[in-house]
Amino acid sequence: MKTNRRQFLVSSSTLGAGFTLGFQIPLVAITTFGSDTSIAADRKFVNDAANLGGSSTEIDAWVCIQPDDTCVIRIARVEMGQGSLTGLAQLVADELDADWDKVVPERVSPQANLARKNVWGQMLTVGSFGIRFSQDYVRRGGAVARLMLLTAAANEWNVPVSELSVDKGVITHTPTKRTTTYGKVATQAALLTPPDSKSVVLKTPKEWKLIGQPLKRIDTLDKLNGEKKYGVDVNLPGMLNAAVVACPVFGGKLVSLDDSQALKMPGVKKVVKVGDDAYAVIATTWWRAKNALTAVKVVWDQGANQSESDQTILARLKDGLQTKTGLYEFRKEGDPLAAIEGAVTRVEGTYFAPFLAHATMEPMNCTAMITADRVEVWVPTQDPEGSLLAMSKTSGVPLDKCVLNRYDPGGGFGRRGRVSDYVIQSVQIAMNMPGVAIKMIWTREEDMAHGQYRPISMCKFTAGLDSNKKVVGMHVRLSGQSIYAWRNPTANMEGYKDDFQLQGWFKDPKSDQQLCYSLPSLLIEYAMRNTHVPVGTWRGVNVPQNSFYMECFIEELARAAKMDSVAFRRSMMPTQTRQLAMLDLAAEKGGWDKSTPKGIYKGVAQFMSYGTYCACVVELSLNKQGEVKVHRVVLTLDCGYAVNPSQIQAQVEGSIVYGLSAALWGECTVERGKIVQTNFDKYRVLRLAEMPKVETYIQPALEGPWGGIGEPTIAVVAPAVVNAISLAIGRPVRSLPLKNERLVKV
Repeated sequence: MKTNRRQFLVSSSTLGAGFTLGFQIPLVAITTFGSDTSIAADRKFVNDAANLGGSSTEIDAWVCIQPDDTCVIRIARVEMGQGSLTGLAQLVADELDADWDKVVPERVSPQANLARKNVWGQMLTVGSFGIRFSQDYVRRGGAVARLMLLTAAANEWNVPVSELSVDKGVITHTPTKRTTTYGKVATQAALLTPPDSKSVVLKTPKEWKLIGQPLKRIDTLDKLNGEKKYGVDVNLPGMLNAAVVACPVFGGKLVSLDDSQALKMPGVKKVVKVGDDAYAVIATTWWRAKNALTAVKVVWDQGANQSESDQTILARLKDGLQTKTGLYEFRKEGDPLAAIEGAVTRVEGTYFAPFLAHATMEPMNCTAMITADRVEVWVPTQDPEGSLLAMSKTSGVPLDKCVLNRYDPGGGFGRRGRVSDYVIQSVQIAMNMPGVAIKMIWTREEDMAHGQYRPISMCKFTAGLDSNKKVVGMHVRLSGQSIYAWRNPTANMEGYKDDFQLQGWFKDPKSDQQLCYSLPSLLIEYAMRNTHVPVGTWRGVNVPQNSFYMECFIEELARAAKMDSVAFRRSMMPTQTRQLAMLDLAAEKGGWDKSTPKGIYKGVAQFMSYGTYCACVVELSLNKQGEVKVHRVVLTLDCGYAVNPSQIQAQVEGSIVYGLSAALWGECTVERGKIVQTNFDKYRVLRLAEMPKVETYIQPALEGPWGGIGEPTIAVVAPAVVNAISLAIGRPVRSLPLKNERLVKV
């Protein structure tokens, strides 16, 4: 019997409470738009027709009102599980004074944004952009719409706007107590000339009604009942399916292929070359296309990169730690080398973090249809504008003839942002059969073996302590691959000053990626050592590895100074009041000063990135085989304004899952130029029974900045775990993942 996702979810919910534990089903069903499987419905969305059971009246670019007072709020940023759809809607609805129970989101298409001169701002959703870089202009969109609706009511009653108030979409004339609703005045409001958004006065935090409230997400129900459509679910009339294989060695080329046997297989329509390094089978079903891949006899030119391996790459990184030329001097304060040379105690350590895959639940996929003067795709992406541009460049069709139908990604973590390789492949495949929609889905193996991996790197620290156990100087040498260099292969990268790789170590107190430790002398250098492996933005980008390096070395310094881990960190942050507050809160809530049962060890870490201050205390144990069990994670954060505490808590828990998976097992290794880990049997992730108890503490704030959530909280997970393990086994642990270490006492 065939079972679809909805049937699976419904039937599984009867199997026991263990399956449904933690699900929060909203009391009110909310309909979302932009991922209908019919071409007609998708084109309605593309043309901004928000036909939700009645005619919608656009007040401004962000707000449409229906006669029944339904408030349609348009969202440009991408929702991929992080809660942006709800958080951004809260921001607009609060300034609008809308009834939250009547708010419905609508996703903006990139071609609509292009046609309206980027009225919705940037759509790319990476780097914890969603709330913090959108909050001002989306709130102004709500405030402008509110003023226009109030003005329309005032004109109807011939009274001053100042005599009106509004609550939950109901407008009241204070002197006479007359009332009307947004739905009744929307048509007249739409005829008004919108005021300059920069001139409107936004609410103060004390006036907020929705911002800061733990409102339930508005995009949950269809995920739970299985009705939600993802990119892999696209089903169009006459659609064919494609499976693709690229050269297993990065940089290799396709020389020739023999498709005679594959074309004899049931349902196979075509075998086509894709670019210069891949081929695809097009068939009536994806399974038939996938099975036919192996029947194609292919000759690859794997090139010089087939000689690359972990050994050659590590040798390159080690060279970067030792070289005296081609270095980027990122920070230099004082004379740390001299200070270290004259120190009473010298501490040194070299750390390593491997390539990591994004391992999204939904593999890369895209459906494309090409005609003589039009290209249309259905795709899950973090970068709708970038994907639209990739469609146009690949097909040769002008941008104004390109249509992109957005689908919420089934996992992003940076893999679907700024990189449109899978969109390009899909369009290339569809160009072989004009007028036919072709859905391309990567196999899990293809997805894992052809990712945009987190850069590999090594980092060497040297520091000196004086007779009072104070740090007198620190030298940091980072050696690793550059994301910028990979994305700009023709640029001259010799000694390139890539600040991006030094995230979290900035000096500027206004930076959203600052190092919070005060050091009398400091030298941070970067040796760019690129590989043939494609690299990109993995959740947190370069912050998770840089925080692991720094926080684990700080722990080594604390033990060399024979000081308490928390007390030592406090002594190095005399002016960082917000970060100190998070460290103190984590120590308090984590019971740092309290004893633990025998065999339970605590670790601590703190870090600031993406405008958010974080600290973490973990409790864990080790069995006789050195296997790690994390029992409890206490994480504190100050992100400035907290739009939705419930979403923040969920993001923290997701960060802990991702961070623990990477710290304990995550790695992508290279043999003969290829990635070894091509499925979850070799690339482990945290399982349900392994999830620790998580406690999240959010520092309330009535002042900025607007910090990120999805990425800064992952930064403290791995170092806190490693620091606890180092305490348990009595020696430093300097390499990830932990599965490769012998975690037993010396």
